[in-house]
Formats: sequence, C-alpha cells, structure tokens
Amino acid sequence: MHYRQQSGFTLIELIMVIVILGILAAVALPRFYDLQKDARVAKAQAILGTIRSAMAISHSAALVNNQTGATGSITMEGSTVGLTYGYPDGEDESGNGIVTAANLNEANDGVSISAAAGVTTININGGTAGTCTVTYTQATSSAPAFASASTGGC
Repeated sequence: MHYRQQSGFTLIELIMVIVILGILAAVALPRFYDLQKDARVAKAQAILGTIRSAMAISHSAALVNNQTGATGSITMEGSTVGLTYGYPDGEDESGNGIVTAANLNEANDGVSISAAAGVTTININGGTAGTCTVTYTQATSSAPAFASASTGGC
C-alpha cells in the first residue's frame, strides 16, 4: 500500500498563523506608540536635570568669583555665561545664558528653544508645543532661578 506524503501547510494551519500574528500586532503596536511618549518624557527629564546641574555649577562659580549681583558673567568650557543674581541668564539676544551653560543645541538635541523676559522655554520635538517642555526662569533680586518640566503633552 502506498501512502501519499503530505507537503505544505493545510488551510487551517495557515489561518491559525494569521490569527496569531494579528493578535501579536494588536498587542505590540500600542506598546510601540507608548515607547515614543516615554522617550520624549525621558528626554524632558534629562534636559531638566542638565539645566539644574548647569544652574548649580554656574551658581557655585558665581559665588567663588563674587558675581552675585544683578549682572555678571563666568566662563564655562571656554564660553561666557551671563549671570543674573548669581545664576545663568534666561536666554536673550546675546544668547549666553542657561542654554550656553547647559550646552544645549536645537539641532543636536531635537528641541526648539524660545525666550522672553528672562524665561527660556525648551520644547521637545515630537510633543505638543507648550505641554512637552522644560522651562527655566532666571533669578530675580528676591528669588533664585527655577527650572521645571511639563510632560503632559509628550
């Protein structure tokens, strides 16, 4: 008696593979989307940490160099950083404040930077403008500089 040897897959086997792949895709795609948001949140937190470190280093250098008045400057890694009450300036037309102290770059860091009245706003590219940001407010005569992050729209 001759038995025919089966080769290939049956229709049921192919349908089961397609169903399994569909289930995996339905589970994996939302995870991939969430990773992009998580990455933008992590980027905002990293930039916030960088700014806070730059504030601390700048303030320490300002204290050592007696640059704690309404204006002043220090040199960090060969670049002049303008100071207001011992902390880096919010960015202005001279462009030598907190962005210089933190060594941030729009093109390299995937951000857009804007400034007005001593407040520097760093928008994370890919997030919703204004809600995926890091904000730096320069010091005043009555308050030290302050940095915060908003990650609701990342």
